[in-house]
Amino acid sequence: MGERKIFSGGEFLISDVTPADIFTPEDFTDEHKMIYQTAKDFVEKEIMPNIDKLEEKDPDLVLRLLAKAGELGLLGTDVPEEYGGLGLDKVSTTVVGEAMGVAGSFTVVYGAHTGIGTLPIVFFGSEDQKKRYLPKLASGEWCAAYCLTEPGAGTDALNAKTKAVLSEDGKYYILNGEKMFITNAGWATVFTLYAKVDGEHFTGFIVEKDFPGFSTGAEIDKMGVHGSSTRPVILEDAKVPVENLMFEIGKGHKIAFNILNIGRWKLGAMTTGGCKGCIEGAVKYAKGRIQFKVPISSFGMIKTKLADMAIRTYMSESMMYRLAGMFDDKLGTLDAEAKKSGAENAKAIEEYAPECSITKVYGSECLEYCVDEYVQILGGYGYCAEYPAERYYRDSRINRIWEGTNEINRMLIPGTLMRRALQGRLNLLQAAQAIPQELMSYSPLAVQLPDEPLALQEHMVKMSKKIALMVAGLAAQKFGADLVKEQEVLAKVADMIIEIFAMESGLLRTKKIIESRGEDKAKFQIAAVETYVDQTIPTIEMWAKQALAYVEQGDTLRTQLAGVKKLARYTPIDTVSRLRAIADRVIELESYPF
Repeated sequence: MGERKIFSGGEFLISDVTPADIFTPEDFTDEHKMIYQTAKDFVEKEIMPNIDKLEEKDPDLVLRLLAKAGELGLLGTDVPEEYGGLGLDKVSTTVVGEAMGVAGSFTVVYGAHTGIGTLPIVFFGSEDQKKRYLPKLASGEWCAAYCLTEPGAGTDALNAKTKAVLSEDGKYYILNGEKMFITNAGWATVFTLYAKVDGEHFTGFIVEKDFPGFSTGAEIDKMGVHGSSTRPVILEDAKVPVENLMFEIGKGHKIAFNILNIGRWKLGAMTTGGCKGCIEGAVKYAKGRIQFKVPISSFGMIKTKLADMAIRTYMSESMMYRLAGMFDDKLGTLDAEAKKSGAENAKAIEEYAPECSITKVYGSECLEYCVDEYVQILGGYGYCAEYPAERYYRDSRINRIWEGTNEINRMLIPGTLMRRALQGRLNLLQAAQAIPQELMSYSPLAVQLPDEPLALQEHMVKMSKKIALMVAGLAAQKFGADLVKEQEVLAKVADMIIEIFAMESGLLRTKKIIESRGEDKAKFQIAAVETYVDQTIPTIEMWAKQALAYVEQGDTLRTQLAGVKKLARYTPIDTVSRLRAIADRVIELESYPF
């Protein structure tokens, strides 16, 4: 793959990134392809024949399938070899997650087990904890769960009331409290759980289901993912051995927030797989559904839906693997000893917290778009439980809620970047302050673009970065420390940043394909990027103008709006023909076309 430049989190907003700097699915090694095929075969042969029975929440079936996944190595990609795993790179983890994205409720079981259930021990467990727990989790002998949310503490996780007090003999922590909405609770053996030592110090613990004082409540009836177990966890003088305290007292937030970062990216990978499943189901139905003596796949509006589903999925896929490559690059800078250190792992993971939130929001909303169009293409049949579209629709809704709601993730993106700017970690403010001066001499009519594919789109991505920086900088200047209270403005800044990362990821990936395979082999990808940028630029301009209209007024506002108009100046292209071409490719292949 060659050496890629290692960027800081959020640096893509202020730096020029080249195609060689990102990892793409076209860079898969033979091992990546083999792992993906193994996971895909597992889903097709083991999960799909049992998909309806899984909806009945059969613990024996779930645990049998989990153990089978463990035998194949699908649970141990993140677990080091010395603890029974495969110790593979994050790209390998991503391909497995993507393949699992169509596995219905089992996707949730798998995701909670391998992600937020197992990774706290991988990254923050002591040597003894890793030896005791990881081999059984990697093999699927034991199932894992993660206990953070409480009845009164969801997004505000540090407001937890669960309390831990050291026993008189110093051998146990006595835990009291309740956790809510715990995935895998009904069949998990091991729980990563958070409590405040002496009611003050937020700390992580490893709790086994058989510890005295530990129990679970009744199953919670849910809108979707019916086959997953979701229960409250109840702690009544629960005795947890002192050796099961994780990392350090008072440092539970380091575990919780960094594991959530990883969970957000993993969720994005799984939603990408779900999007591909929606495309395949929708196009196969559209080709077989005859209306007015022709298949509905021949209708222009159906073609537009299929093409838009494919284009958004292409952007999502490009983002997910770009971020996986960034993780691998960053973690690859750690030496063997550093990789065993929770603090060092936390630092490496935290670096890309903004991108984790970006991919979580985009991936979950991309899937929501695709499932909605899947149902629409099927019409009345899409609304019937007999067809998988109905299950996809119900199951997808939770993705915008867990791993941090999309609203809180939208706040985290600009909030984290602004904090880093003030710490001197990211030169955002300097870049933002330079834009008004640039605008004085900038003329969109004078711009000369090279005669090469996607030159216009690359230029517009750069202009979009300037628009986002300009709005963020002016808002920070206007509100100062109170900017954190201006959620409506921050949300628009976040949306611009999310779309910039999406456009740039698809753009760079396509340029990389052109460089390696030639323009003709990338014609559908080129059409996808051209169309997506064409659709996105007016929206970014609108968000910027709406935010500025709140931040400023009078002549100052008019000047700023004129600046945005300059930067966003763009002549629309023929997207109808491009959408038709992509749709025809989807129809020909009966699947995701890129």
